[in-house]
Amino acid sequence: MKLSRQFTVFGSAIFCVVIFSLYLMLDRGHLDYPKNQRREGSFPQGQLSMLQEKIDHLERLLAENNEIISNIRDSVINLSESVEDGSKSSQGNFSQGAGSPLLPSKPLALTVDPEDCSFATQSRSQNLDMQMLDVYSLIPFDNPDGGVWKQGFDITYQANEWDTKPLQVFVVPHSHNDPGWLKTFDEYFREKTQHIFNNMVVKLKEDSRRKFIWSEISYLSKWWDTIDAQKRNTVKSLISNGQLEIVTGGWVMPDEAASHYFAIIDQLIEGHQWLEKNLGVKPQSGWAVDPFGHSPTMAYLLKRAGFSHMLIQRVHYSVKKHFALHKTLEFFWRQNWDLGSGTDIFCHMMPFYSYDIPHTCGPDPKICCQFDFKRLPGGRFGCPWGVPPQTISHQNVQNRAEMLLDQYRKKSKLFRTNVVLAPLGDDFRYCERTEWDNQFKNYQMLFDYMNSQPRLNVKIQFGTLSDYFNAVSKEDAASREHNQLLFPVLSGDFFTYADRDDHYWSGYFTSRPFYKRLDRILESRLRAAEILYYFALKQAQKYEISKFVSSSHFMALTEARRNLGLFQHHDAITGTAKDWVVVDYGTRLLYSLVNLKKIIGHSALLLLLKDKNSYDLLSSDTLLEMDLKQKSQGSLPQKNIVMLSTEPRYLVVFNPSEQERNTMVSISVNSHMVQVSTASGKSVEIQISAVWDAASTLSLTTFEISFLAQLPPLGLKVYKIFESASSNRHLAEYVLYNGDIKNTGVFNIKTGKSAEQDITLENTYVKLQFGQSGLMEKMVNKEDGKHHEVKVQFSWYGTTNKKDKSGAYLFLPDGEAKPYVFTTPPVVTVQHGRFFSDVTSFFEHVTHRVRLYHIQGIDGQSVEISNIVDIRKEYNREIAMKISSSISSQNRFYTDLNGYQIQPRMTLSKLPLQANVYPMTTMAYIQDSEHRLTLLSAQSLGVSSLKSGQIEVIMDRRLMQDDNRGLDQGVLDNKITASLFRILLEKRSSVDMEEEKKPVSYPSLLSHMTSSFLNHPVFSMTENIHGSSLHLLDEFSPLRFSLPCDIHLVNLRTIQSKDGKHSDEAALILHRKGFDCRFSSRDTGLFCSTSQGKISVQKLFNKFTVGSFIPSSLSLMHLPPDARNVSEVNLSPMEISTFRIQLR
Repeated sequence: MKLSRQFTVFGSAIFCVVIFSLYLMLDRGHLDYPKNQRREGSFPQGQLSMLQEKIDHLERLLAENNEIISNIRDSVINLSESVEDGSKSSQGNFSQGAGSPLLPSKPLALTVDPEDCSFATQSRSQNLDMQMLDVYSLIPFDNPDGGVWKQGFDITYQANEWDTKPLQVFVVPHSHNDPGWLKTFDEYFREKTQHIFNNMVVKLKEDSRRKFIWSEISYLSKWWDTIDAQKRNTVKSLISNGQLEIVTGGWVMPDEAASHYFAIIDQLIEGHQWLEKNLGVKPQSGWAVDPFGHSPTMAYLLKRAGFSHMLIQRVHYSVKKHFALHKTLEFFWRQNWDLGSGTDIFCHMMPFYSYDIPHTCGPDPKICCQFDFKRLPGGRFGCPWGVPPQTISHQNVQNRAEMLLDQYRKKSKLFRTNVVLAPLGDDFRYCERTEWDNQFKNYQMLFDYMNSQPRLNVKIQFGTLSDYFNAVSKEDAASREHNQLLFPVLSGDFFTYADRDDHYWSGYFTSRPFYKRLDRILESRLRAAEILYYFALKQAQKYEISKFVSSSHFMALTEARRNLGLFQHHDAITGTAKDWVVVDYGTRLLYSLVNLKKIIGHSALLLLLKDKNSYDLLSSDTLLEMDLKQKSQGSLPQKNIVMLSTEPRYLVVFNPSEQERNTMVSISVNSHMVQVSTASGKSVEIQISAVWDAASTLSLTTFEISFLAQLPPLGLKVYKIFESASSNRHLAEYVLYNGDIKNTGVFNIKTGKSAEQDITLENTYVKLQFGQSGLMEKMVNKEDGKHHEVKVQFSWYGTTNKKDKSGAYLFLPDGEAKPYVFTTPPVVTVQHGRFFSDVTSFFEHVTHRVRLYHIQGIDGQSVEISNIVDIRKEYNREIAMKISSSISSQNRFYTDLNGYQIQPRMTLSKLPLQANVYPMTTMAYIQDSEHRLTLLSAQSLGVSSLKSGQIEVIMDRRLMQDDNRGLDQGVLDNKITASLFRILLEKRSSVDMEEEKKPVSYPSLLSHMTSSFLNHPVFSMTENIHGSSLHLLDEFSPLRFSLPCDIHLVNLRTIQSKDGKHSDEAALILHRKGFDCRFSSRDTGLFCSTSQGKISVQKLFNKFTVGSFIPSSLSLMHLPPDARNVSEVNLSPMEISTFRIQLR
């Protein structure tokens, strides 16, 4: 009771202080006007806008203050614990690297609504027919010879089976066009794709019975820009009469393993928006014939976009056989976490080896190949089975029709309906007019014959994908009328893919990791640019700043979306294209990175200007420049060095997170005599660190300065930086082992031969112990005081000595990994600093750094690991980082899928090593009843847990040969590659180990937030010219308060108008994350709570009013039937929803 009274008084004191501060700020407001004089008698527009900014700022502070006061009562106990912890821990020994923790000014305890915890602990089971984890347990993976269908079995049927109900066959012509693989996107377009389109408009018009489907909008868009109105009208008429169907309609057919859900959604929106603007088309069926394994995330996103059906192809051959035996190749795909049926989408799995014609008409490729009329004798290639196709004539039509129908009938025996799908196409097919003629004319003769023979009991025609699905839906509806469910329900994923033998496609999870990291950097920068651009556009419209409104920024933003979208293609982010094609992708990514820097700089400047109208008078150069630069598409980004002078220049920091954030900001400067102050002039504490040119050489002209910034959600904060001797500077101290340093400059650097005692780093949360080589060996979790073995090691994989070896796609190792051996001890530098301390080991192939932040909050609770890998001189080797722990995880571990959801995994001894490697987009973890150890990643890589307590991640691979999957080269273009991780050790509570067997799992909120901060770092920008006359506000804070902790703002994406320019609307995409509450929520450092997925729309924004807010389908294709403005967002756990928002 006494404690409660104390905190009530404490809360009242805070309230009084805040109110008094507000009064002072108001009182000071009139002194901050711009200095330029206007004509007397007119009130300056700049002063008006500035006054409006001040009022908005006060409103935000009052809203925050109310939030603090209302939370104090709920947080009393937690607050007292965090204060006690803080007082204890602040006595740490600084010289040992503990540092004083930096306490934010707000309660650190996390307030979670108890209702929000029930989702992850639901005891009810899913109502399922198939769970993929169970399927993997059932399948023997023995691979016997299946006869003509090598990976299957003999299929038989009775001739009279179709007497009462004829077989219905849809032959679906298609052409699979990779936007880059063996040639670049532009080369393919020039040499192949444009001819496919040009012939399509002619050949489909010749006969209304002909059909064709198309998927990749990147190509369609490029062709559309080159054609005349007549061709465009022809395309529209072909679509309207059902001859041409657009399937999926994304910018590309994305990879489903390495791609992040942000980028998958973005390329889907880009394609769908293009279709709506140019063709008025809304795709309804998904088509994914070539991604190397399939993720349920894709199924969920298609469902949310308004799709009702989808098709997949590349699934493990043993899984296909198992499904074919049980006639479960068609199913409703349900998300692991869905206890109802709201996420169900109908899915067709193609049963055979490939999507080419030899493997799509039926089980016997030798016969199906004879019905690929591009392979007629005299052509460029024939059938590898030795029997060529024959031109259909009146003489042979009966024999050929019966031979083909036999295959269709056999294929139909693998499914539960009387409807057969027979795709007719392959890579870059229908390029020449002769192929259009040969395929369509010969098949039409076969169709005419079959349809004219009642004894054959078949109805056959060309069709689109939706023609097929509509026919299946009719059969499904008929069976439901009799209370029979025709199709099973399935949950799970389809990784890791194998197409034959032990050839598992787990190599591409890591191949070309340099570009996988570049992809994530571009995603982060694109999202930041989108958010700032929309806010800036709204202010530019409000203040009539024509220079911004009419700028080319939106065009550059669109191009960046498309370049990122192109890279999600299943031969791009996967690292499975030719060297020069990879360079083409990299050049596009870099070009957009540069353009986005400009958009971010211009948008931030406009938002912060006190006098908005001065924007038109400013130089068109970017006045606020981001701190990273990249010289070429294949080089690591470097920090710009800020040249200091005694005259202050602005330093602006952007927080891309939707939550308030207490985090480190680091920039490079040319002098250690440096001071950072807030916009109001208050000096800020800084840590000055050395910049190392090599293991034992530090730069005498460049220094890294770091300071702690508390940043508003999605907001900008202004600091000033200048040359000055400051008492708030803290030089880091160093110990250098196994090396010698000639010039230490201003730093205190001790040297030693090797660490005589263990190296330690610690903060208020954890203590780390390192071995003599600078590799971590132990973690002590200070919450329970327990010592945990958490050992980091490196190792090598070789490739098998068999005929087939590892390549860009395949991982075929020569056994277990071998330890990384070094003959001379590595140089190890230990840094002890005010805000962070670290240990860096310089090995021959890896520069490995482990960093611990002395921050009370998110950044302080996990361990940051940075690796810079260089294996450019190696021969057929892959380098891995292994984390071994004392956690008793047995054979279970967990990996994320696309940064969206967690998929439990089992390491199976009946499978080869390479089959137990899975994709990790953002995290993997292992756990037992007491602890969870999570590896969070800032790039997609392959991961495994081959032994209990271990997580192993493959960081790079250099392979000298092709793996016979069409690429026709090895992986030899390795770069010096940076990878970034965090390790989080969490104590679990009240865990029922039976529940661990469930096929679903969730990260903790702390893990979610750590991942978000890792993938969305803060951006800093500096004023790039001395002595400019800029007058900036102290901050730009667009939200009144942080979003709930479990809600992520995926994007705020300006919608294109019909004329290709920006519209007034944006797509606001929100994701409510599912999380597990059974972890400590003390001292999380989160300035947010949870709210059962509810957000009040009108109270959300600080600087803007909401003109309209209308729910939409994920990719903006559909509006709900009762589309209207809503005042509250209400999201279920795991839900991703899009809203059309118009701010004013």
